[in-house]
Amino acid sequence: MEKTLEGFITYLHNVKKKSENTVLSYNRDLSKFIRFLRTHKVDSIDKVTDKDLENYIKELNDSGFKSATVSRNIASLKAFFSYLNNEGVCSNNPTKSLKSPKIEKKIPEILTTDEVFALLDQPSGDSPKEIRDKAMLELLYATGIRVSELISLDVADVNLQMSCITCHEGSKSRTIPYGKESKAALAKYLDSARGAIVDNKESTILFANCSGQKMSRQGFWKLIKYYAKKAGIEADITPHTLRHSFAAHLVENGADLRSVQEMLGHSDISTTQIYANMSHSHIREVYNRAHPRG
Repeated sequence: MEKTLEGFITYLHNVKKKSENTVLSYNRDLSKFIRFLRTHKVDSIDKVTDKDLENYIKELNDSGFKSATVSRNIASLKAFFSYLNNEGVCSNNPTKSLKSPKIEKKIPEILTTDEVFALLDQPSGDSPKEIRDKAMLELLYATGIRVSELISLDVADVNLQMSCITCHEGSKSRTIPYGKESKAALAKYLDSARGAIVDNKESTILFANCSGQKMSRQGFWKLIKYYAKKAGIEADITPHTLRHSFAAHLVENGADLRSVQEMLGHSDISTTQIYANMSHSHIREVYNRAHPRG
């Protein structure tokens, strides 16, 4: 069964051109499923029944996994068995009757503009690290890119003259503009700090850690938590908070959803719609607070 999974992972990489994070997610979910099968004495993937899948989903639910995690596991199973069906490994597709649980869409945590400015002002020193941190935070808020995209940027992905960056996810890429504050922070970092952090002259990494290697998500998370605490921000900041704040602030100030969708890299505009709903909620809140008969 592990060999079959290896074939599927290769297919995701080479044919579907999925991003590294997506492939890792599929691999993690399906490896867990195969361990479940072995525990329950199912020794071949073509012997998997509807009942096996029902029992597996029940086990996920009983183990306390959130609806979003269960839903993602079901999506992984559906993709896997669809592939097996097309490859002739399985004559039937036992996932057809599987239904994903309803996921309540939570309103994401966002910062006020004052909080964002306070956060961005924290790295104000002239050490290479603070110059790097300033450039990373400014760019993250200016473009709304994912943290995984931020730490994967190469120097060649930055166009200072045109004030834009190019992000790559699998076979897809998108170009996003940024403003003068980000441009100044990036130019300063490239001119005076990157060379002190990245010892390897052959390295193409834009933002590296203090060892000159690619920064991890966990490393950036610690960085943003540190500056949030320094800025006195009480909100529970995650690496996605600036991305959410970027989108919400754009929509609140009149940006159209299609443009925001394109900048965020959302495949479905319904994902972007949540920021419009947040904007409407804010307008209602202001009205109720300020209108004399609100």
